[in-house]
Amino acid sequence: MKTLILAGGFGTRFSEETDLKPKPMINIGNYPILWHILKIYSHYGYNDFVILLGYKGYVIKEYFVNYFMHQSDITIDIAKNEVQILNNNAEPWKITLIDTGVDTMTGGRILRAKDIVGNEPFMLTYGDGVGDINIKDLVQFHKNHGKAITMTAVQPEGRFGSMDIKENDSMVNSFIEKPKGDGSWINSGFFVCEPKVFDYITEGDTTIWERAPLENLSKDGELFSYKHYNFWKPMDTLRDNKILNDLWNSNQAQWKVW
Repeated sequence: MKTLILAGGFGTRFSEETDLKPKPMINIGNYPILWHILKIYSHYGYNDFVILLGYKGYVIKEYFVNYFMHQSDITIDIAKNEVQILNNNAEPWKITLIDTGVDTMTGGRILRAKDIVGNEPFMLTYGDGVGDINIKDLVQFHKNHGKAITMTAVQPEGRFGSMDIKENDSMVNSFIEKPKGDGSWINSGFFVCEPKVFDYITEGDTTIWERAPLENLSKDGELFSYKHYNFWKPMDTLRDNKILNDLWNSNQAQWKVW
């Protein structure tokens, strides 16, 4: 089963970084967040990826074209113009990189992969969020309900800490550090899709995946949610990037399932 990854947005909240590279190439530790996402899927045996490029897509192309060299120790004999590979740390990944256009919306980017996916189920996620989603369980959940699409739903963290206050005397019992939000569930990506979802992308490059396609799939009873209660975090801001880097550097990265 192929995994499509949306990696073409402008990342305007990261202008300090995205002036030079697309957001999926911003590092957590020594590796782009895109690498972390591929590692999650690869841990569960899914190694066939289709990366949907847009803004500065050539940076992602160059990274994977040179990936083998970046991950290996080498000896360079300049006089002989020879390179000797001393070890091989490459991943078992097959990666297809598609230029879907700089201004194409998310639905349009997905539609560009229709011929590559063919008449087979596929997975889909965003190139800027990580979590400890059990991909094996997600796929099985999708197969069990038999509908067109499964979307992983999560409850985001609250923006602020809260207090537990006694009703009668206003005494503060305790502080709660950034509890889950108001109980609502949001789209975290990590979709499993049947090929019929392409039929819901009706406006070509201008189609926003999160609007008409998902809304109409829901209306038709074809959209199921897989509730994920554990770790998930998007990298929307520089602050998010710092949090993810702190977790990685302190060996507390819950998404590191490999």
